[in-house]
Parts: sequence; structure tokens; C-alpha cells
Amino acid sequence: MNKKAPAGNPSRPNPLPGCPMAAAFAAIGGKWKLTLLYWLAHGECHFAGLRRRATPIAPKVLAEQLRELEADGLVERVVTGPVPARVLYRLTPYGTTVLPVVEGVRVWGETHLQRTGAAPDSAMSCANALEPAGMTSAVQ
Repeated sequence: MNKKAPAGNPSRPNPLPGCPMAAAFAAIGGKWKLTLLYWLAHGECHFAGLRRRATPIAPKVLAEQLRELEADGLVERVVTGPVPARVLYRLTPYGTTVLPVVEGVRVWGETHLQRTGAAPDSAMSCANALEPAGMTSAVQ
């Protein structure tokens, strides 16, 4: 994958051009993207902080997922100092528009866990609802 991929991430072509569902899955599909968006909805975070919150994720996979979210305009990477630079990740205004979807998936997952009798994993602790204030629908 090209580390310098421009917005829209052409390195991951849409398998069904013009299909809204395929476009959504290309942007937020994957094992970790919704979880990363959930944690970034709680505030900006360093790479290590995201890695701690999404415990079993490998650093390489985390970097790839963040690059893809950045390329799709959902997350921005902010360099906070000189080399070696500390980097913060945060949602873009456009990224906040996906938070109602993230919250809907979280609620559905909570119900699914109850239905299947599985105990929620406290290590992941994604049990807290996203605040409505953070779930704006305005695209900027």
C-alpha cells in the first residue's frame, strides 16, 4: 500500500463503482476501523494509546488502518514536534459524520452479545455510548 496515498485511497479500488454500500465498506470496513473511530470519537490520541485500547492489534495493522482512514478523510494525523515526532490522530469534521453509524454498530453488538450469551470483554471496554454532541451530521 502506498503510504502517501491521496484522499479517496485509489489503492483500494471500489469493487462496485457507484454502489453506496461498497463505498461505505471500502471506507469503514475491516476488522479495526470502527473500533478506531470509536476511540477517536472520545478525543485525539497517540499511536501508542490507540494500540493499548485495541489491545490485540499489531502495530503494522494499526498503522495501515490509520493510513486508510486518513486517506479517506476520516482521520487526520497531526505531527506535534521535531523528529522523532510525536503524532496525534483525531477525527476530521467529515469523520464525525460516521459516528452515528459507529454508535449503531456498537449498540447492535451489545445486543448481539446479550443474545448469544457472550460476556462483553472489559479489556476492550467499548461499552460506553458515544456522546450525541460528538455525533454531528454536518459535513465540513
